[in-house]
This record gives sequence, C-alpha cells and structure tokens, in this order.
Amino acid sequence: MIFRAAGIADVPVIHAMLVDLARHEGGTIAASVEALTEGGFGARPLYSAVLAEREAIPIGMAIYYPDYSTHRGQPGVYVQDLYVDRLARGAGVGRGLLAAVMRLQDWGARYLTLGVSPDNATALAFYARTGFRSRGYRFMILDGDGLEALK
Repeated sequence: MIFRAAGIADVPVIHAMLVDLARHEGGTIAASVEALTEGGFGARPLYSAVLAEREAIPIGMAIYYPDYSTHRGQPGVYVQDLYVDRLARGAGVGRGLLAAVMRLQDWGARYLTLGVSPDNATALAFYARTGFRSRGYRFMILDGDGLEALK
C-alpha cells in the first residue's frame, strides 16, 4: 500500500470518493470536478489531498488544509474528509492516510483536528482507537440566505 500526494489528474477519483462518502452519510455532494480542481489546484489552492493506493488502485483519500489554534498558539491540520473504500476498511488505511497528511503538510502542524458525524459509530470508534478526543464543540455553518443577510 502506498500513500501519495494527490495531483490534478486525481481530481475525478477524489470526486468519486466524495460522492461515495456523501452517499454513505445519507447526503449528496454539490461540488463538481471543476470546482474541486479549482479549489485544490487553481491559482490559490485551498486544500491538499493524499491518496492511498493498493496495486495502483485508489482505496482511500484524505482532504486537508491548514488550521491555527489561537488558544494553543500553534498551527495544525484540519482534515475535511477522510474516506476508505468499504472493502479496504480495517486494514490500516485510515491511520495511514492520517499519518501521510502529517508527513505531507509543510507548515509545522502540531495537532490534527476533524469533524465526525455523531451517528457514525464506526468512525467514532476508529478515531477513539487512534487517540482522538472530543473537543466539546459543535460545528455550525452559515450559508444561503443567512449568509447574504450577514453581508
């Protein structure tokens, strides 16, 4: 199994994995391949990604970007999406992806953070085994009409 930084040619694979992840979580994905290409490989990249491959077949990915804690006074990594193909789960792919994120980030991250659905017992158990702990925060989002009203 290898872990490598994703390139622009990998965006369709990343998109397909995001579609499967959204389906697993009972949702859909609005981002197109073009939007993901611009977001990760455009003039101002906003995310990076790492792929896990077995025999040149993609079996997992992590999308991440810089984070900064004003409380810690330290840089970190935020993992936006972590995906492992259902047939590859339990083989160390998720842990390997997180380790690769930490190796590939280049801003001196001192911690790693992510969000997880409180309904995803399998993911919660994996993160607990890996050593993650709850920060006690609830993630919230403002978009659409609420965001427009704020502007």
